[in-house]
Order: sequence, then C-alpha cells, then structure tokens
Amino acid sequence: MTNSALLVMDVQQAIVDRLPDHDPAYTSRLARAVTAARTAGVPVVHVVVGLRPGHPETKSSPSFSALPDGAFTDADPGAAIHPDVVPLPGESIVTKKRVSAFTGSDLDLVLRGGAIDHLILTGLATSGVVLSTLRQAADLDYRLTVLADGCGDADPEVHRVLTEKVFPRQADVTTVDAWISDLA
Repeated sequence: MTNSALLVMDVQQAIVDRLPDHDPAYTSRLARAVTAARTAGVPVVHVVVGLRPGHPETKSSPSFSALPDGAFTDADPGAAIHPDVVPLPGESIVTKKRVSAFTGSDLDLVLRGGAIDHLILTGLATSGVVLSTLRQAADLDYRLTVLADGCGDADPEVHRVLTEKVFPRQADVTTVDAWISDLA
C-alpha cells in the first residue's frame, strides 16, 4: 500500500495573479482537492518559492535572477499562499529556490520522514514546477499522479501536450473530481 501526499505547488498570490482569465475557477477547484485530501487523511504539502532579501541564491540562475528586487521574500505580499488553499496548522510548507519542488528545499526529507511514496501533483505552472517536479520525483522513485485540472499554465496548448502526452509516461493523469471520487 502506498502513502500519498497532495503537493500544492507555487499557488502563491503573485503567480495566481498571472494566470490568464481562461480558467477563473482554478483556485476553487484546487481548494476542493485540498479539502478532500484533508478529509481522507492525505497530507497536504504546500511548496512555495521563497527567497532572501537581495536574492543571493538566484545570482547564478538566468530565470530567477531576473526577478524584481523583493519578489518572493517574506516582505512580498505576492509570496503569500493563495487564500483559497491556505495551509492549516500542522501542514508542511516547503520553501524552494528553483523551479523543481525538490531543488533547494527539504521536500524529499519531509516526504521520506512521513513514509510518503506517492505524490499527487498540482500547481502553477504545468510547464514549470509541475514538469520539473514530476521528472525529479520519478528519478527519486516516487509513484506519481497529476491532477490535470489542478495544474495551470499561461499556454493552454503546452498544458494540454504535457498532461495528455508527456506526463502519462511517468504518472497517472486524472482530474480533481475523478481523484476525489477515488478517495471516497
């Protein structure tokens, strides 16, 4: 039997605010998955981008070094987890320094400490944190499920190709509602 955890990745205010208007129900749908996980006793792990003032950890990264000063620091209101999926007391919040949820974080330690071997992936963006985390988690021998409509991307076609053609090679891909139904 596997021990699962729902990963809610990069669902931070500044990132949600950049979502195109093509899916205004994204955070409420994701909130349903979070509530269902909690009800079923599946741990919810929140993964966030978190940087120090001055961003010393991003200087070598072409993409992260382009962030504006102060972005994703403790003083940045945009770094807050979206209120629709705010963590409950006792839920893990893992801070990362790069695209993958594993890079620059203690995620693997948190998961192994909880005997978690099956990850249910959600987050923003499909072509960013979800793709990078899926690839790294597969190499770390985690069993994987992706909630396709629990992910989002600025480019709907990229999201479609990843969830329909790329992710199924390493993960089960389903929807929030189908996953919730399987929990019952």
